[in-house]
Amino acid sequence: MAFSYKPLWKLMIEREIKKGELREFLSGATVAKMGKDEFVAMDVLDKICTHLNCRIEDIVEHVPDNK
Repeated sequence: MAFSYKPLWKLMIEREIKKGELREFLSGATVAKMGKDEFVAMDVLDKICTHLNCRIEDIVEHVPDNK
């Protein structure tokens, strides 16, 4: 099972938000992990949703394994 943060990057482009804004309240390492579609904790996703005033499905999507 995998997740992608493509919806987050699209949302940020639409709202003209730079990754640096995420780094104001998240660590650079966390932003880098998200850039590689790696695991981040739910509290991180909560911080993003709160800061951007959006829903979880606006920032992450499930990408099923094709096995």
